[in-house]
Amino acid sequence: MKKIILITGGSRGIGAAIAHLAAEAGYAVCISYLHHRAAAEAVVAAITQKNGIAMAVQADVAIEEDVIRLFKHVDASFGPLTALVNNAGILERQARVDEMDSTRIQRIFATNVVGSFICSREAVRRMSTRHAGKGGAIVNMSSRASHLGAPGEYVDYAASKAAIDTLTIGLAKEVAAEGIRVNAVSPGIIYTDIHASGGDPQRVDRVKASVPMKRGGYPEEVAKAVLWLLSDDASYTTGASIDVAGGR
Repeated sequence: MKKIILITGGSRGIGAAIAHLAAEAGYAVCISYLHHRAAAEAVVAAITQKNGIAMAVQADVAIEEDVIRLFKHVDASFGPLTALVNNAGILERQARVDEMDSTRIQRIFATNVVGSFICSREAVRRMSTRHAGKGGAIVNMSSRASHLGAPGEYVDYAASKAAIDTLTIGLAKEVAAEGIRVNAVSPGIIYTDIHASGGDPQRVDRVKASVPMKRGGYPEEVAKAVLWLLSDDASYTTGASIDVAGGR
């Protein structure tokens, strides 16, 4: 069966690293992006230059119509989906809970939680043997913040990732007998651009001393865990979460 993967938020950072490793593993790769078209096109170009198959589609996972259009694009261009990585996620500038307004919180949950639910729904409709599919695998991008709480910084983001943990466990049990495995990866402090979105671009170097391994992680280290969970080597693993966090 042809291996076809959709990686949401795949233009930069962890998503881009997953895209590159997936292409090396023989997947036809579709990445979605919201704003960073040039970065997404650069990922596609790098993969195709190595004789891989890749495309980029603009979509906002917080908008249901965009998600439906994204999946239909994969159907038409590549064929039946075999792997989904719910990687798209956002955070806002660092703030305490008593400084947050409802618009911010709703924006975080719309992308990080609702987006992952709707993408998972579309993937299950294609992969599940209940829907005449041939099975597949889903990996959700959680965060160690879901256990640590991110006080004084991103409690809303941490709470959204706790919802992803629950989605992973519940959906894994729901579709385990339908040929679909669902797992999560929980990165710790990783060198990506997301910290700049929170107003703290040097955050990794600022807090790395709190990590038992005394360093920040790299997107490729997270991507390797994702690819393992998608692979046949993880054939008896579902409902699990792998921490890639240097022991933190």
